[in-house]
This record gives sequence, structure tokens and C-alpha cells, in this order.
Amino acid sequence: MIKKQWNQDLKAIPFLLPFFIAYVIFTIFPIFKGLEMSLYEWTLVRKIEFVGLENYVKMFSDVHFWRTLWNTTFFVILTTPAMVLLALGLALLANLNTKLRTFFRGSFFIPSILSVSVISFLMIFMLQPYNGFVNNIIQMFGINWEPMWMADRGLAWVTIVVVTLWWTVGFNMILFLAALQDIPASLYEASEIDGASRWDMFRYITLPQLIPIGRVVLLLQILASYKVFAQILLITGGGPGGATRPLIQYIYEVGFKQNNLGYAATMSYALFFILLILSIVQLKNQRSGEN
Repeated sequence: MIKKQWNQDLKAIPFLLPFFIAYVIFTIFPIFKGLEMSLYEWTLVRKIEFVGLENYVKMFSDVHFWRTLWNTTFFVILTTPAMVLLALGLALLANLNTKLRTFFRGSFFIPSILSVSVISFLMIFMLQPYNGFVNNIIQMFGINWEPMWMADRGLAWVTIVVVTLWWTVGFNMILFLAALQDIPASLYEASEIDGASRWDMFRYITLPQLIPIGRVVLLLQILASYKVFAQILLITGGGPGGATRPLIQYIYEVGFKQNNLGYAATMSYALFFILLILSIVQLKNQRSGEN
């Protein structure tokens, strides 16, 4: 029996081998190569010399590293709770038994299939000062205010957060919607017979059933938010005055503009360990909650 099972497993190797080779080349190898690069002075052209932990010592005293790390963390704080709550609300709306259900699902999800360049340039067009769509709407209501969306620090953060929520909420909504549809209808029928109100059903049936997927959405959103880069680069360029520059943008600038791939790899590993620690903590909390 064991030999037969072993023979069946061997038959699967030719089908798994192409993926395994690609996974090693494009995932495993870069991990160890990046670790090597962080220990060297390394340019875009060649490896220069071994510097040991010098890059890591430099990172801890780098003001720009800590500032961009705070900007990234601030973005996570702004977007993560809002994303989870908004995705839940839209999923509840898309799950209603109405004629507009298909419209809700499509309109909420469509922005998430657009590329970041399309989303970014659309927002730049809409938020231009003086002749932008949003500013024209403000003027139509007689409000004597000309907001500079990308030039003011507070408004720049508002712009980035709103754009990110609108662009990415569709995926998280789908996760919540799938979990809502997995809740047995018999639970609601039994509670309705017992005289439970809509709020009671939501509080004691819907929310507890959504806790597992809610934890998944929370973890995915934290990881995705810490890796924010493209929309900020295209919309504000990290400005004004570096106020919205995230860590990955700084890593990009150090590596490809300052020609210092070794130090860029060091900061990349710092971000990697931050995400690893957050993932471990979240998974442990999830297991303790299940227990």
C-alpha cells in the first residue's frame, strides 16, 4: 500500500517540477541573494566589498529610514480599520436580496481590476487645482475654497487613503461576501421564529460567523498597506516635502537612484522582518481565538 502511494506521488513530480524550479529561481534564490547583498557595498553594476553589519548599523541611525517607516505605519493605521469596516459594509449591501444586488457587486469590485497607473492618473486628473473635477464641484456649491490636494500634507494623505480604499476595497468585499453566503440560512430562520430583530441577527449570528474571515482580511490588509508604493509615487511623489514618502519608495530611491543596492537590500530585510513579526502575532491571536 505504501509502495503504491509512493509510486503515485512520483508520477506527480514531472507536473510539479516546472513550478518548483520557477519558485526556487524567483522566490527562494532572491531571498538569500538579498541577504548577501545587505552585507556588501553593492552597486547596480557589481559587488564592491564586504562591509558586514555596517549597513544595518547605518540603517538604525538613518533619519530618512525612520521617517519613511513612520509614514508607512501611519498609512497602515489610516487604511486598515477603514478598509475592514468599509469592505464589511459593502459586502452586507451586496448581499441584500434586491434587484440592485448585481449592480452593487459589479460597481464595488470593478475598480480593483484596474491598474495602479490608471487609478493614479484618474485621481490626478480629478483633483487638479483650478480646473479639476472635484474643485469644480466645490465651486458649483458656492464654496470659496480652492484645495491643493497634492500640495497640502493633510489633503495629500486624504487623497492617498481615499484612492487606496476605492481601488482595493473590492477584493476584501468579495472575501466578506463569500463568508456571508456560507452562513446557514437556518440560523436566521430560527432566530426570526424566536422574535430576534435585524440587529440581534447581525450581532449574534452574522458577526461571529465573520470573525475568521475578518482576521484574514485584517492580516492581508496590514501586509498590503506596509508594501504601499506605486499610488503614492504616481500621485504625490512622496510629497509634499517627503510627508507621504513610504519606506518602499525610499528603498527604491536608495537602490536605483543613489546606486546603493546593498543598503537598499538591508532596509528591505528590515521591512521583511517587520511583516514577519506582524504575521506571526496575528496568526497566534487567530489560533488562540479559535481555541
